[in-house]
Amino acid sequence: MLIHLVEDDPNIAAILKTYLEKERYVVLHFSSEKEAMKHIVPAPQLWILDVMLENPMSGFRIYQAIKQQALVPTIFISARDQEYDRIMGLEQGADDYITKPFSPREVVLRVNKLMNRIYKPTQEVISYGPYTIDPLSRSVVSEGMNIELSTKEYDLLLYLLMRQKSALSRNDILDAVWEKNYFGSDRVVDDLMRRLRAHLPELKVITVYGYGYRLE
Repeated sequence: MLIHLVEDDPNIAAILKTYLEKERYVVLHFSSEKEAMKHIVPAPQLWILDVMLENPMSGFRIYQAIKQQALVPTIFISARDQEYDRIMGLEQGADDYITKPFSPREVVLRVNKLMNRIYKPTQEVISYGPYTIDPLSRSVVSEGMNIELSTKEYDLLLYLLMRQKSALSRNDILDAVWEKNYFGSDRVVDDLMRRLRAHLPELKVITVYGYGYRLE
């Protein structure tokens, strides 16, 4: 599987590339926003983005360009351990946010876990109303049209489908969709749910006020 690594520190990039290649990933390294922007297409299986390159917004700008072309799993890495940056990254749809300094082994473990969760086929096709959900291809089709969802939107959809008619607290959803890697306000759940409802208007998600959500 192909990983695009964007990191302007050559030492960190070399270490991560070595560790990831030992796990049999193919890693292409880019040291600047300009370089990375030239390789948005064709898409890799994973992006690892340093948030701060030429300026504090570089990684976020690259991610916005990625989303315009394809919904690719993405991990942000950053020297800034600020809650605002973490919330901003995750609310935009990124799958993880790792703060420097970090252990290369920790990064590899998180990459492996994310790759296994996203690309490992585990379930049969699911039908819900007008929607056909295929976990193998991570696709959602309605009336012959493919509906593009981000990784987190798709994970939330599967979590709701597996627990229909159960009241799910915001903390339940945080733990399931972010796998306890998220530290911040649970408002990120409401934002993700809003985006999912916009993509799938026939999804009958009931708001359980003061608690969370339930899929009918």
